[in-house]
Amino acid sequence: MKKLSVLFAILFFVSFALTVSAQEKGSKLIQSGSWSASKGQSGYTLDSNSGDRSVTVEINFEKPFDTKPKVFLSVSQMDADKNFNHRYSVEVLSVSRDGFTIKIRTWADSKITGISGYWLAYNE
Repeated sequence: MKKLSVLFAILFFVSFALTVSAQEKGSKLIQSGSWSASKGQSGYTLDSNSGDRSVTVEINFEKPFDTKPKVFLSVSQMDADKNFNHRYSVEVLSVSRDGFTIKIRTWADSKITGISGYWLAYNE
């Protein structure tokens, strides 16, 4: 009977430890934040000249993921010159466990003085 009680206690503590570990890892499964780029930032050229122009934004995760996550982007705001067409693309580049890079691009005669949005990174 004592052996059974000791075995039960060991199994209880092992399952408790595994549950706590899973919850700690689960907190890293999803992270989110916002991004922005605007006139005045170093290397920002989306508001001047014409032709293909781009700028990159570096995002670092608050906590590194265990494996490389998938990243979803959205654009929530854009400030652009009303006298020109609004052409832009926003894409995710070089994702790692520690962060990723966003590439914002415009072309032709578009003039974008600021653009921002949100990101969501997740692991399955």
